[in-house]
Amino acid sequence: MNVYRDFDNYLKEYPTQDGYFGPYGGNYLEDPELVKAFREYAEGYNTIAQSAQFIAELRRIRKEFQGRPTPLYHCQRLSNLFGKTQIYLKREDLNHTGAHKLNHCMGEGLLAKYMGKKKLIAETGAGQHGVALATAAAYFGLECDIYMGEVDIAKQAPNVARMKLLGARVIPVSAGLKTLKEAVDAAFQAYSREYKTAIYCIGTAAGPHPFPLMVRDFQQVIGDESRSQFLEMTGHLPDKVIACVGGGSNSIGTFVPFLADPVELYGVEPLGRGPAIGDNAASISFGKVGVMHGFNSYMLASEDGSPAPVYSNASGLDYPAAGPEHALLHDMNRVHYVAVDDEEAIEALFLLSRIEGIIPAIESSHALAYALKVAREGRPNSAIVTLSGRGDKDLDYVIENYGSGDEFLAKRGIVL
Repeated sequence: MNVYRDFDNYLKEYPTQDGYFGPYGGNYLEDPELVKAFREYAEGYNTIAQSAQFIAELRRIRKEFQGRPTPLYHCQRLSNLFGKTQIYLKREDLNHTGAHKLNHCMGEGLLAKYMGKKKLIAETGAGQHGVALATAAAYFGLECDIYMGEVDIAKQAPNVARMKLLGARVIPVSAGLKTLKEAVDAAFQAYSREYKTAIYCIGTAAGPHPFPLMVRDFQQVIGDESRSQFLEMTGHLPDKVIACVGGGSNSIGTFVPFLADPVELYGVEPLGRGPAIGDNAASISFGKVGVMHGFNSYMLASEDGSPAPVYSNASGLDYPAAGPEHALLHDMNRVHYVAVDDEEAIEALFLLSRIEGIIPAIESSHALAYALKVAREGRPNSAIVTLSGRGDKDLDYVIENYGSGDEFLAKRGIVL
């Protein structure tokens, strides 16, 4: 029996009506106001987003405003450097605003317009989600509040400036570790106060139902385009499809269209400084099942069961849980979840920049780093890597911590 046939009806089965992907997902919110708000949100999405008018308007926006479809690019020189694996990049860095985040932000902004809301509320880590949502708010004429940890504000100054230029209010979060988890906490609290006139727009395929479903649906355009583009370019399917996983929006959108195909799928988590708690954000690799931010999934947890401190040099990946659909696909052995450390990701960033003239985001560099590991094995392969974003936002951080590349690569035995 072909195991991939088990996924022919996957989208009809998952999630269930109440938002479960197997045992994961659901809605575990306790605040009555948030429960009410998310029930309204789910009903609005399930009704409005299926209408021909909504779908037609979203398609027009993607084509005329976002610049979709984004290209699939064959990295011929980088592929030749390490052997026989042919690496193709899905260029989400060429999506308007420079990352995949606009795919769901424009959908959420359009939904807000149809629901009669006046404001978009969100959190952001690396800033790409914040920039994308501020862009959507400007496009639809909506107010926009972005909550961001003070640590991430310091690391991502260019994106903070972009959000403000687009008219958003960037609200610093000083609680806890002052990073993405705390920003989500603050944004949830704000939404519970303002849900009658605002909607909350999460930055990943996590959170209470309907967010994992909604973000997957809006991000599926990545995998749909990648699959058809690769077939047109080569006449066959790739051997491997690779994408980075923090919460997991770009990766779930990449993977879903390939689930029923004989293609190996790899979700690349941030190993950071190593496997110890507090040194990484690889929640599927090192976590256990738990509930946070209103959903159930694999989570990095402290001894008392609360979310553990996390770390990654990629601000968009330092979240202590993976989206619930990733947890299900892990348990079903359909997606392989692997981990790449900080320096492997930076090596990939420098190599792509020097050899192909493309500067990737550190988040995306984790996925590319795993593709380079595969390439070093020397076996004939073809791999699509979702380049989820461009690296403009990371330049100051990279140069300050790793230099311009020559010395770093030389220490790793690479001379170009």
